[in-house]
Amino acid sequence: MKRRDFLRYGIGISLASSSLYSLANMMNHAQHGNMAMMHSVPTGLMPTEAMPSGLSLNGMLPKLANQSTQAGLFKATLKAEPIKIRLADNKETEFWAYNGQLPGPQIEVFEGDTVEIEFINHLPQPSTVHWHGLDVPNEADGNPMDMVEPQRKKVYRFTLPQGSAGTYWYHPHPHDHVSEQVYKGLAGTFLVKAKNDPLAHLPEQHWVISDLRLNADGTIPANTMLDWMNGREGEFVLINGQYQPQIQVKTNERIRLWNATSARYFRLNIPGVKWIVVGTEGGLLEKPHSPVDELLLTPAERVEVIMVGETQGTVNLQSGYYDRRKMMVQEQPKDLTLATIQVKSEPVQLPESLRSLPNWDEPKQVRQIRFSEKMMNHTNMPMMNHGTHHATTTPTDNPIPPMMNGMFLINGQTFDMNRIDFVTKLNDVGRILRTFKIKKNVEVTDNGKIII
Repeated sequence: MKRRDFLRYGIGISLASSSLYSLANMMNHAQHGNMAMMHSVPTGLMPTEAMPSGLSLNGMLPKLANQSTQAGLFKATLKAEPIKIRLADNKETEFWAYNGQLPGPQIEVFEGDTVEIEFINHLPQPSTVHWHGLDVPNEADGNPMDMVEPQRKKVYRFTLPQGSAGTYWYHPHPHDHVSEQVYKGLAGTFLVKAKNDPLAHLPEQHWVISDLRLNADGTIPANTMLDWMNGREGEFVLINGQYQPQIQVKTNERIRLWNATSARYFRLNIPGVKWIVVGTEGGLLEKPHSPVDELLLTPAERVEVIMVGETQGTVNLQSGYYDRRKMMVQEQPKDLTLATIQVKSEPVQLPESLRSLPNWDEPKQVRQIRFSEKMMNHTNMPMMNHGTHHATTTPTDNPIPPMMNGMFLINGQTFDMNRIDFVTKLNDVGRILRTFKIKKNVEVTDNGKIII
């Protein structure tokens, strides 16, 4: 695929060839040591009816204040710290949040601006701030090896290049701790705007879709072994921190969506409404896409859409079941209701062209990138009872359990922060092959995502 095409279409390339699927079946996870299949939902959790629902949603998120009076400079402070909120069943829950907000405050800047963020870590473990999708210097990107220790601070400084306008987000990325910090609430949105934005005249709404798991006592449980293997899916799916809210939408609004979950794939649909995609993770498309009934949104993905349709009145925002081919899990297909939507039809005229993308030459070489796995060492797995062939989903201590270290491989190697595996040039093309059954997506820093 040409890089121009990758930017143009942005989302959703499936690599499910028959040969790869056959190879994946040879490694069928359900046969690992003859272990029994299990259900993916742990027991002893907060019932969904205990969570307040149906509240009116404010579609605009609180913004992080700019402390600078200098033109072209955005200067602010982000503090990560524990907070306590009474949420489901009036039980107190401890979250980890940026500046006491869930999701964290929205950062809004323009192309060409210099951003200077002082990060203060008041968590009980090391952390970083990763500027997801932004074109920033390596030393300012909150990489796993650049951790900020508890009670310490770090200043992130970078300048946003022209052409970088788009819908981004920030979250922690410390090695061995990122999963816990994200499922406890650490994430926020980041908008880069262009002064010549062809859609600047449209009103906007911003929806951050996240999920949450709660014990019956209101605490947030640790990952289970199934979470480590398949990705964590919380039972409460939230929009801007609210459970099944009521949302008023006009069909002339530009809606920015973030999938801030760790593992959920959303097949979003609203009866009688179609989605026009105008932007993805790389910013605006060259032109609006044709209307579609369903919108696939994978973990960490962002998209900008306009709704069209003749529907008037109240309908549900739904997510259809998506089969991720989870390991050792047998689950019943189930659709989700995310919100109640009040739709009001308003005329909107979209430009035929949104922006121009450059042409790139044909690649001179194509590199193969092979995603594989090796059999997990489950001899002493705490979740298994081989004598009875029953499996439990007991939470495990963080970080990743030792028996899973080195389970997933790229070109036969496990991740090592101190080793450089790839050196690439602009216009280099990588062909990604997967040899395992479970579906995963791959982040491409500025331009999009591939489902493998």
